[in-house]
Amino acid sequence: MSLGWARVSLTAYRWLGASIYPFLGSYLAIRATKGKEDHARRRERYGFASAERPEGPVIWVHAASVGETTAVIPLIEELHGRGISIILTTGTVTSAKVANERLGNHVIHQYVPLDLKPAISRFLDYWKPDLALIAESEIWPMTILELGARQMPQVLVNGRLSDRSFKNWRKRHHLAEALFENLSLVVAQTEEDADRFRALGARPVAVSGNLKVDTQPPPFDDGEFRRLKHSFGKRGVWAAVSTHAGEESIAADVHESLSEGHKALTIIVPRHPERAGEIEEMLTSRGLMTARRSRGDMVTAQTQVYLGDTIGEMGLYLKLADIAFVGRSLTSEGGQNPLEPAMLDCVILSGRNVQNFRESYRNLLKNGGARLVNDGEMLAKSVEFLLSNRRASEKMRAAAHKTVDELSGALPRTVRALEPYIKPLTVKAELYQEGERKPRW
Repeated sequence: MSLGWARVSLTAYRWLGASIYPFLGSYLAIRATKGKEDHARRRERYGFASAERPEGPVIWVHAASVGETTAVIPLIEELHGRGISIILTTGTVTSAKVANERLGNHVIHQYVPLDLKPAISRFLDYWKPDLALIAESEIWPMTILELGARQMPQVLVNGRLSDRSFKNWRKRHHLAEALFENLSLVVAQTEEDADRFRALGARPVAVSGNLKVDTQPPPFDDGEFRRLKHSFGKRGVWAAVSTHAGEESIAADVHESLSEGHKALTIIVPRHPERAGEIEEMLTSRGLMTARRSRGDMVTAQTQVYLGDTIGEMGLYLKLADIAFVGRSLTSEGGQNPLEPAMLDCVILSGRNVQNFRESYRNLLKNGGARLVNDGEMLAKSVEFLLSNRRASEKMRAAAHKTVDELSGALPRTVRALEPYIKPLTVKAELYQEGERKPRW
């Protein structure tokens, strides 16, 4: 496919999307019944605004889900501090909750419009953003094309391309080039990500590091932490967090294999809390005494597994644990962010399928701040050893903290790369605020 044909294909995609737009109501309604859409705010998905556009310059920041939202919070706070209004869009109910809790009135939150011409056009016509910042790997063709057609600067920040995504885009190289030529700038996480974006036609490309390193540790309720810590007693506590299907049963195997002397408590935090019912059924069928966070179950001396099936409390679960196995790395691929456990003093264990966080793990392993395991048996032996060996655990925690310190600095590098786009808006915001302060006769 040539570049010309790629552009023709994207035009066809634009009009195909417009044709199916009227029939998406039932799709969103079904998602709402499953808790995946906010029923009261479904119109936002069609581009209808539920808030007034502020006067002065506006930056549109899009972060798909919780991880991306958390990553861009420091950047949003930097922009807000310059007097620029921020419209933050996210795609999930959980990320909307995080935005409200962590940013409050620093942003106007909207659910991201569907990637269809009528919805995107309506959104852009109303908000008229002066700059669009898209987080990580959110490549939505219609959104990119509509911003490009209106000559609105759009920048991909904290950009990354997984092995799978890069392979798929390489198969459609001209299509990628026809999209990426609309990007004003890509600020990539690593040199490898930068090379991948350049190979797909993006220009210019800068490297910042991972914004997730410059975030604050996940917050937690100190009162709840103290209450639960007291109920856990002096038992060793290890956690399997962000787990995917199959990893919970591995965690149960690990618990059953631990020496009786540890009297260990296992915390399991599934990536998708809606799976908690089936996980609890699996645990109880194996005779494991299980308490669920969402039910407010009491933790007693007989409790063996604490099932963390709530949203927005990862900080609490990690703070309670001595050791954290980071999921989506044994039975699924890609891994999850290991830096949050590092920030909260956990010893980090993971499977080997961590392609999406390769750079973070590479540095952790180099410093001795994490261990990779091949299977459940190796995981069990590692948990057993680390619960028994305080010196080894402390050494790994210190190495993980060192790694976080070494990887920090992505925020100032990102701001420097964005300066040509945000400095004029800062001046515009100052002039607007100055004009508002002038007396009127």
